[in-house]
Amino acid sequence: MAKIFCVANQKGGVGKTTTTVNLSAGLAKLDQRVLLVDLDPQGNATMGAGINKASLESSIYQVLLGEADVAGARLRSEAGRFDVLPANRELAGAEVEMVSLENRERRLKDALALVAEDYDFILVDCPPALSLLTLNGLCAAHGVIIPMQCEYYALEGLSDLVNTIKKVHANLNTDLRIIGLLRVMFDTRMTLSQQVSSQLEQHFGDKVFKTIIPRNVRLAEAPSYGIPGVVFDPSSKGAQAYIAFGAEMVERIKTM
Repeated sequence: MAKIFCVANQKGGVGKTTTTVNLSAGLAKLDQRVLLVDLDPQGNATMGAGINKASLESSIYQVLLGEADVAGARLRSEAGRFDVLPANRELAGAEVEMVSLENRERRLKDALALVAEDYDFILVDCPPALSLLTLNGLCAAHGVIIPMQCEYYALEGLSDLVNTIKKVHANLNTDLRIIGLLRVMFDTRMTLSQQVSSQLEQHFGDKVFKTIIPRNVRLAEAPSYGIPGVVFDPSSKGAQAYIAFGAEMVERIKTM
């Protein structure tokens, strides 16, 4: 039975999609069966996995509206060796259309339940907003992975996200918990990064993943080729870090 994790942070540009795509590829390298769910209308995770979002016959949009199922809509990322439930601009209209539907917060949870036996991990790339789409991701998940840069403003946004997760846990999904905070785009030369990193460790303890993802040019280049960074340049520091993170995730779920 799959463990379902949201990769969420309401702040944009903090590496959610990079983390989702590369963690998926890293887990696949460790022989885990992985489904990446792209819940962002921008469809960047879909493109980063090597799938053309402009030519989709069906996507997560149809799945959320009940017009298709996950088994029929999912596609294979040949480069990453994992499955993808893709997204494109159509998804932007789903929130308005879902308002009148029954169990609108649990549409994704119900859809994923039908394929949960096919995977070890299901990773959901959430949009950078606390929207109905993000709420669907949080209601479907066993836990949340929060990627964040070690900067001052990131700490401010973190408290809002933690409060939202607590509310969802209390009212909609009692299984939901914070799995961990992942430090991304980390620059060891910056004193501020070191200071914020220390603050996170002091405040959140073992909720902070041991793995740190460095700022890495090869990870940034990979999406333009439609290949996960882990596959694009396996020897790069960024790729090595995401493979290590995949191994840490496999170990962490053993204690869940």
